[in-house]
Order: sequence, then C-alpha cells, then structure tokens
Amino acid sequence: MSEPSAESAGNPGIRKRMILLAILVAGVGLLYWRFGHLISIEYLAEREAELQALQEDSPVLVIGAAFLIYVTVTGLSLPGAALLSLVIGWFFGFWVGLVLVSFASTTGATVAFLLSRYFFRDAMSRRFGDRLTSFDESLEREGAFYLFTLRLIPVVPFFVINAVMGLTRIRTSTFWWVSQLGMFPGTVVYLYAGSRVPNLQSLEEKGIEAVFTPSQLIQITIAFVLLGVFPLATKWLLNYFRPATNQ
Repeated sequence: MSEPSAESAGNPGIRKRMILLAILVAGVGLLYWRFGHLISIEYLAEREAELQALQEDSPVLVIGAAFLIYVTVTGLSLPGAALLSLVIGWFFGFWVGLVLVSFASTTGATVAFLLSRYFFRDAMSRRFGDRLTSFDESLEREGAFYLFTLRLIPVVPFFVINAVMGLTRIRTSTFWWVSQLGMFPGTVVYLYAGSRVPNLQSLEEKGIEAVFTPSQLIQITIAFVLLGVFPLATKWLLNYFRPATNQ
C-alpha cells in the first residue's frame, strides 16, 4: 500500500491533483460548516411555506439543487442523508423523490468510492485495513453478490462500504449498478415514510416516529436483515447440495 504514496510524491501531476482535491474538500467542508444549517430540519420546518412556493415556481431548479445537495452529502460522507431522504419524500412526493434519491445516493456513493480509490487509498487502508481483508476474501468468494448483500443489510454503515470497496478490485461500473439495486429497497422505505409526513414540524419533533411506531421500525429492520441474509443462505444451500446431486 506504500507504493502509491511514493509514486505520488515523485509525480508533480498527482501532487497537483491532491492539492486541488484538498482545496475542494476544504471548501465544501467550510461551506457545510457555514451554511449547513440551511438544510437542517429545524431551518426547513421554519420555512415550509416558502419552500413549497419555490417548488411551484422553479421545479427543475429545485430538483437539481436537491440532487446536488444529496450527492455532496453522500459523496463526502456528511451526516444527514437519512433525514434528507425523508425531507425529499415529503417535499417532492414518493415517485419524484424515489427517482431523485435513488440516483443521487448511487452517484454520491460512487463519488466516495472513487475518492477512496484514487485519492485517499493510504488513509483509508490505515483506517479500514482490518475490514479490507475480510471484504477482499468475501468478494473473491461471492463476487458482486457480496456487495449486493451488504447494501441490503443495514448493519455495515454505507460510508464504510463505499470507502472499503474503493480499495478492492471491483469495477466502478459494477459498484454502480449493484449499489443502485441494493440500496433501492431502503430508498423505497425512506421515501414512502417521507411522503407520509404531514408537515416538517412533525418530522422535526418526532423524527421518523412521525410516520412509523418503534415496533414498526423494528419489524422493518428485521425484514431488511432477512432480505439480505436470504440470498446468501440460498446460494450456500445450492453450493452445499450441488456436489451430492452430481455424484
């Protein structure tokens, strides 16, 4: 893992890209620190009527802005993606919000994946080195199917998946379409929940419990775990019984 660092140290072009990336990340971080409250649930709840009026006047502009904000939040692993999904579901409705968040979340995840692969390999290797070996071994056995399962099971944080997968040999195109499919069920749940929120004031006060009770949230979590485990269990059973049927 030390070779890329040595190469970058002797390559002015790579050094310039790293400096530009550092400036970009620092700039985005500064903007988020300075203006992050503008996308907080408290701020949005206070300006609910203004937001709805803006959506009616300039729908394309608002959708584009929401897409870029979501990509930035997920691409830089900033907090608030889940809450942002709920707000988008409330603001745009289920179907428009579903398309927006589905593609924005995958785009952001791919941005994080590429940043880890091409710019932060050494740092990510030091931070997630223990998980990298496990991921590589699982990918070797299961292929892209393993990533699909990780996306379905809400156990490993998505920012960890994005970062560690960037250090593996998986293709970017494979990462994209598998993530798109694997994250889709969770996106449906969040967007449906957001579309049922009566107003942002309720969402601010109760969070996701404004839509789902605690028992329903537990049931949803169990359903996602089973959804992710089922394909792995099925594949294991097929591999287990295949030799016996061939004899």
